[in-house]
Amino acid sequence: MAEVSAPAPGAIARFLDGDVWYSFRHSPMAMVAAVTAFVCIFCALFAPWVAPHNPYDLASIDLSDARLPPAWIEGGLAKFPLGTDDQGRDILSTIMYGARISLFVGLAAVAISVVLGVSLGLLSGYLGGRLDAFIMRVCDVMLSFPALLVALLIDGVGRAMFPNAHDTLAFAVLIIAIALTGWVKFARTVRGSTLVERNKEYVQAARVIGVSNRRIMLKHVLPNVMGPVLVLTTIDIGQAILAEATLSFLGVGVPPTSPSLGTLIRIGNDFLFSGEWWITIFPGLMLVLIALSVNLLGDWLRDALNPRLR
Repeated sequence: MAEVSAPAPGAIARFLDGDVWYSFRHSPMAMVAAVTAFVCIFCALFAPWVAPHNPYDLASIDLSDARLPPAWIEGGLAKFPLGTDDQGRDILSTIMYGARISLFVGLAAVAISVVLGVSLGLLSGYLGGRLDAFIMRVCDVMLSFPALLVALLIDGVGRAMFPNAHDTLAFAVLIIAIALTGWVKFARTVRGSTLVERNKEYVQAARVIGVSNRRIMLKHVLPNVMGPVLVLTTIDIGQAILAEATLSFLGVGVPPTSPSLGTLIRIGNDFLFSGEWWITIFPGLMLVLIALSVNLLGDWLRDALNPRLR
């Protein structure tokens, strides 16, 4: 009687038995960073249900509660654990709502950077020729300017062209400003990996049997160059969030009606030397926690996907 072969393990089972999950389970730093990032992202995404107060509900804001210290300092109230700002809004709630905006802008900007950079890098590395030279010269020009300066320029031009624009358009301008300074690293990385992959035997075999260049790039080359892209993406998320916070701190970021972490830090900076340090310190700590945890995850993923370190 013929033996019945065991069913092939599913994707989750293969992942749990893989090297990446093994590396994660044996890396305390990666586990702490993952838990920290998860808590921050969870509180930001579910702020309307997790936050103790709604900082944008004018009916619930009392100016007599303005500039109250944290609950463990004399004069603080238990219902405001981290104190209040100059308008009487709960700092903890404003941090959660502000982190939602910072995460949205950062993730959207990185998504655009990945799509644009990977597409141009794949075309440049696979097709070569004049297209490759043109794309690389554009990358060189972009790298010759500081990323923050380019973002300020694009954001300033967008606001000058649409001075009375709706908040949605202001968000779009900010996202594009950050994305257009972040796609270069993806393009150069994918181009370098594609130059290596296009000369391998499986690509040459696909050409021999008549597979189109488009199918070769999308079905064969692209999956083999996505490893470095995943690492860059995790690291770039933290950088994009910091870039949004910097632009908002300088007053050219998100609209004042929808303050992000950078806007909260800028507002609290006006009260830092008058003794109300909690208005700016706690949003700054939230920003540091998000950026640091994401960057640590990116460092771990880089090591986990590097076969030389296994």
